[in-house]
Amino acid sequence: MGEMNAPSIPAAHPTGAARVILVLTAITCALLELIDATVVNVSLREISGSIGATTTEIAWVVTAYGISNVIIIPLTGMLSNYFGRKNYFTASVVLFTFSSLMCGLSSDLWTLVFWRFIQGLGGGGLLSNAQTIILGAFPREKMGMANAIFGMGIIMGPTFGPTIGGLITDSMSWHWIFFVNVPIGIVAAFLSFYFVTDDPAAVRPKKIDYWGILFLIVGVGSVQYVLEEGNAKDWFESSEIIYFTLLAIIGFALLIVRSLSIDYAAVNLKLFRNYNLVFGAILNFLLGLILFGSVFIFPLFVQISLGWTATQTGLFMIPGALFAAFTMPVVGKMLGNGVNPKGIILTGVMFTFIFLLILSFASPNSSEWDFYPAFILRGIGMACMMSPIISLSVTGLAPKDIGQAVGLSNAIRQLGGAVGIAIINLFLTNKNAQVRGSMLGYINDYSTQTTERLASLKQGYLARGFSMDQAEAMANRALEGMLFKQQALVSYTHGFLMVAMLVLAIVPIVFLVRNAKKAEVVKDMH
Repeated sequence: MGEMNAPSIPAAHPTGAARVILVLTAITCALLELIDATVVNVSLREISGSIGATTTEIAWVVTAYGISNVIIIPLTGMLSNYFGRKNYFTASVVLFTFSSLMCGLSSDLWTLVFWRFIQGLGGGGLLSNAQTIILGAFPREKMGMANAIFGMGIIMGPTFGPTIGGLITDSMSWHWIFFVNVPIGIVAAFLSFYFVTDDPAAVRPKKIDYWGILFLIVGVGSVQYVLEEGNAKDWFESSEIIYFTLLAIIGFALLIVRSLSIDYAAVNLKLFRNYNLVFGAILNFLLGLILFGSVFIFPLFVQISLGWTATQTGLFMIPGALFAAFTMPVVGKMLGNGVNPKGIILTGVMFTFIFLLILSFASPNSSEWDFYPAFILRGIGMACMMSPIISLSVTGLAPKDIGQAVGLSNAIRQLGGAVGIAIINLFLTNKNAQVRGSMLGYINDYSTQTTERLASLKQGYLARGFSMDQAEAMANRALEGMLFKQQALVSYTHGFLMVAMLVLAIVPIVFLVRNAKKAEVVKDMH
């Protein structure tokens, strides 16, 4: 039919030191990719000042990486099968490392944006292949543990990214958030070349589906652009956003037609005939939305409403991520022992819902210690959801289809994160306007509290030696600052509650998933 028959090769899983090195190489590369998705976020102000870019222009440093990332991830299965997993993974490491070096050496905006796009192409090739490499390093009965190891990277990457970015930028310069990848990438490239093997179950397509790749670039690239830039451009009030939305619809429509009509599709959408893969995709989408959404909203909340620094915020989030890392192997062991994954996922939903509920009751007097228990619950909850949902993505599939399924699942999770951030941004923009309008109704010349607060502020400034006009202007600015912090606090707490409601959407979907027998959870990778 245009594909060679899959070779019949018995499973030969690495053992001992070879397995440890292989898994560490794969998880390190996945972490590099995920950390770099968020590492620049806290450094954008320093970068824009250094290269003379505006606030709007500097956002392209993040957007370029996100667009190339989400384009390449669904293609990794096909590219890995065509070029060989070892060659493609090693080339991706080299491309990521070289482009990281060039990002650090960039002296103007559009050079940096170009190399960030190239870096995203290399990084996207690392994520899904890292998962298939880790899955292939373990026998069938330990698939739960393999997915747990990969899930640790998915949770810890977005959490550690801003922390590492803040610490490096504060202690050295923004260039080093890219330079630090170079020595790690060089070591990873050598280890990849010597330890990563081709997948014996892979089926090499007879040729590359260039039309499918083009339609994917148009569809996914356009939708990612709409999600990244929509809020800044006031969504469908912008002709640019309308244009790219139509382009996304056309691109996806042509991609679907192309994928279903040939047997060497760049993205094999026929895999969605698998019942559990469909629901696994929906759960992955919601998981990305919750994971990236909560990481996105919390730093804004504590820095704007509670006055935390970027470094303080990043360091605070580490203990919760460590709890997730410790819980992951436990969940993997439970899955390996045949515990019903539905129960584990629902436990994770409950913990994550409670975490968000606690945050929704935050006040101006909240301290770090008020949030630590919530983030411990988040870490355990995300770990309980992550590994079983990742396993669903490969349940019951033929070994030759694993690479494509993994690529699709990771792309959908990344897309879920982009949608989550866009939804939260839109929600916060509207909620801020609504809350501000409500609060302003109580601030007027007829309000005793307003006049007393202004008088108190004015007296304070007069006592410090300012003139009457200066004191009056500064008192009004101070009152405006108080109003802003209060409206932000109310908006963010409502935002946490909104995300909590989205978490509950996972529950009915979990009950629709068919429970596979333990022996059938994942077919042998080889």
